[in-house]
Amino acid sequence: MDTKKYLVPLSGLALAACGGTVQEKPNIIYVFPDQFRNQSLGFWNEEEYAGAVKWTADPVKTPNLNAFADEAAVLSRAVSTCPLSSPYRGIFLTGMYPERSGVTLNCMALRPESTLNPDAVCISDVLAANGYSCGYIGKLHAEVPMKNDPANPGHYVSDRDPEWDAYTPPERRHGFSYWYSYGTYDVHKDPHYWDTDGVRHDPHEYSVKHETDKAIAFLRNRDGERKDGAPFFLALAYNPPHSPYESLDDCMEEDYELYRAMDYSELYVRANADTTLSKAPAARYYFANVTGVDREFGRLLEELERLGLDKNTIVVFTSDHGETMCSHGTLDPKNSIYTESFNVPFMIRYPEKIRHRIDSTLLSTTDIMPTLLALAGLEKEIPETAEGRNLAPVLLGNGESCDIPSAALYIRNLDGEKDADGMVHGIFPEARGVKTDRYTMEICIDRDNELKRVLIFDDWNDPYQLHNISWKENPDLFASLCEVLEDKLEEADDIWFREGIMDNLSLNHGVHNK
Repeated sequence: MDTKKYLVPLSGLALAACGGTVQEKPNIIYVFPDQFRNQSLGFWNEEEYAGAVKWTADPVKTPNLNAFADEAAVLSRAVSTCPLSSPYRGIFLTGMYPERSGVTLNCMALRPESTLNPDAVCISDVLAANGYSCGYIGKLHAEVPMKNDPANPGHYVSDRDPEWDAYTPPERRHGFSYWYSYGTYDVHKDPHYWDTDGVRHDPHEYSVKHETDKAIAFLRNRDGERKDGAPFFLALAYNPPHSPYESLDDCMEEDYELYRAMDYSELYVRANADTTLSKAPAARYYFANVTGVDREFGRLLEELERLGLDKNTIVVFTSDHGETMCSHGTLDPKNSIYTESFNVPFMIRYPEKIRHRIDSTLLSTTDIMPTLLALAGLEKEIPETAEGRNLAPVLLGNGESCDIPSAALYIRNLDGEKDADGMVHGIFPEARGVKTDRYTMEICIDRDNELKRVLIFDDWNDPYQLHNISWKENPDLFASLCEVLEDKLEEADDIWFREGIMDNLSLNHGVHNK
């Protein structure tokens, strides 16, 4: 990284994202619980919001998120470009697609090539170089596990085989000076963390509460968690409502009680839900964790206001991907183009700068890094490596021109070839897809690069995606969507574009390949 590019021009000051006056840089808090459905936000059933989506929200209790939405720009069609934990984090941090961020698959010991590129310029690198104090709390899951346990050098952090959890050493933290994190560990009531100095902590309490306590301590700064007087960037990565969601071991009982007596007809309000699946009982525990996240998010906002920090702090609430929760007959909660997986919550509050509204802009994961940097007045510091769009002008409504996306790319990768030791090398790019204002399309191939299936949904008239439109019987529609997909693949310099996968498929129904 060329550090000269990121010298701080003024201590704690920068030009505002719009206009030319000098003002304090805004703080940024980025909260992203794992596997949080956009459908699990109760406000979508309220009159103001219901018209922006054509589906019914889950029967969840989210009073704090509802109140936050009333103060924020609520993006109804934000998507997770690659709706899987690790690839999302790589994209969010770097603004790059998976092949360049380095994180192409979920990170674990058998996938040594899928790990955050240590030379990548992350959002935290840029902010730190421009005077920000950066903190990361919670789940990282963006690096391959290494044999670097601080308490047991030369060994993984546990004896799991294969290992998924990871410790991130200081030289791989990308500008985050405050650290309280782990790789991935799905035990919600008995989490563990490594702090800035590499000391392990086992708090034996609900992870969302504990991480919120740490975030509040970061805000109070009583023990020097951040630089006094400097703007701050805090990434808060809750693990719930990610699985497991099977028992009271996985959520708080007070939250479970809100859903305990509800039967399936009350829990599952979507026409595409199959309650005969073995996963069906999970809804009560999942919704309990949604409510748990809501409560702790509310506590964080309350402290932000009490400290007088709310007026100059950008707060984002989003997620890395959704949760299908028995939709479409699949047990896989993520890694699909179905709305419940691909569409994610995205709410952003910036008092007196971003007005409250419901916005249908197609924001993709790649757009988040450049947009946040621009909102912080650092548009000129957006690294050339970032591949997304700066959508700050859209959010600010300041009249500046902006390249508003008309479509969003979808990526699904699987393991590539495995060697004799079971180590994964490369990726198999199983599916690529696109979402437009009206349609969702996915093209899936088998490992011989032959066409496996095509999904096309009319999201206006079929919001639950119950009816797959035949690509063979609708050649003009299919051709137009293929053209959009090819444009997005070229824009992303995706492996499907570089290897001409679309050209080699037997798609002869009105498609004119480039």
